[in-house]
Amino acid sequence: MAETEFWDHTQMEGNNKPQRMLNPVDILVPTGYEIDVFADGLTTPINLTFTSNGEMLVADSGITDGNGKVLKLTRDGFTLVADGFNPPLTGITEHEGNIYVAHRRYVTIIEADGTKKDIIEGLPSNGDHHNNRVVFGPDGKMYFGQGTATNSGVVGTDNDWAKEYPFFHDYPGSTVKFRGQNFESPGFLKDFPSRKVTTGGYVPFGVPSYEGKTVDGVTRASGSILRANPDGSDLELVAWGLRNPFRLRFDSYNRLFAANHGIDVRGSRPIANSPDEFQWIQSGMWYGFPDFTGGLPVTMPQFKPEGKPQPEFLLEEHPMKPPRPIAIFPAHSATMGFSFNVDPLFAPIGDAFIAEFGSNDPTTTGGKPLPHVGHRISRIDMQTGKVHVFAINRTGMAASATNSGGFERPIDAVFDSGGVLYVLDFGLFAGAGAVPGTGVIWRIRKTD
Repeated sequence: MAETEFWDHTQMEGNNKPQRMLNPVDILVPTGYEIDVFADGLTTPINLTFTSNGEMLVADSGITDGNGKVLKLTRDGFTLVADGFNPPLTGITEHEGNIYVAHRRYVTIIEADGTKKDIIEGLPSNGDHHNNRVVFGPDGKMYFGQGTATNSGVVGTDNDWAKEYPFFHDYPGSTVKFRGQNFESPGFLKDFPSRKVTTGGYVPFGVPSYEGKTVDGVTRASGSILRANPDGSDLELVAWGLRNPFRLRFDSYNRLFAANHGIDVRGSRPIANSPDEFQWIQSGMWYGFPDFTGGLPVTMPQFKPEGKPQPEFLLEEHPMKPPRPIAIFPAHSATMGFSFNVDPLFAPIGDAFIAEFGSNDPTTTGGKPLPHVGHRISRIDMQTGKVHVFAINRTGMAASATNSGGFERPIDAVFDSGGVLYVLDFGLFAGAGAVPGTGVIWRIRKTD
């Protein structure tokens, strides 16, 4: 999942636990729509879905207690379907009576009798980003995104996971040749306790590169879209060159789209002003990571961080010219779950409604607070690629920033069969982590 920012302005209970204030009036929606609170008291909800029978399922990421969970809405509230999933649990999908659960390194199915069965394991999810929610295509196969290990292709001191997985790194989807650029950083692993070390691209921390070095492609590539049969067999690489394709969905024309996160201003190879992308996923394509962002080369001046060198290409040769995104979002918007509208009474047919989580300043933004980025639901005009704000707090900021009662961290936007839009809100952050019990489901309905 995306990195998250921590706000200081939260209301506190007597036991110093942050308390979520809720007030739909603090959220602006277009004339002719209304928004209300459908459910609250959830813990780090990351994905909402409806089964073929119309039941609502919600996934708890598990980052607060180390235990990913699947919940079902009943007359008595949300009840536990299954737990014990590796955090972060990133998504759930019901298909032919089974619930497919994406969690770190695994895709697991929950069968009708409650039995859990791992059908894909060993995915390259030990780094910054993970394997994400499964969707099913018109070919009957499952598709899912696999994020990268690093921010921009180089393991550095921003990757704490390297202490536990010192040999882990990014893996390309086809054989690539490197320019030999190396990056110097302080040693922070026990094998490099204090001295400066040099690290190349797509290699473990402390391993230098050299001009002309080649790395072979693998099926389980970093920053990729993967496909398999419903039982997990015949895993295939569909496309790669994405950074973190957090959420996928097919539209009514059976086209596959992905919300892909841009590169942060952090680590050994920081890149500034890297937009979030909404990409049309096509088989065999390379989407530009680690050398392009928003369809443009990172060598352009606009991507130079303040006080840092101009980014250079890691690859000596690129697999192809990457496609331009269907739509782009401001850097650090953190685009998350999205759905396509099919109800002409709600909005134009085919337009995508997407949740924007918001930035994690200062750790991912080069130290710059970005309170007005994200924290909203946007509508993508699929005819033009233009992005329009659909629902946003009156302040334009997270509710906790102004002690108001609106959106905090929108992370999913899902329509039910009746054309009602449900917005999943991950909840508050305070101190060093997410606050249990502050997740919310908002409901947006057309009134005329």
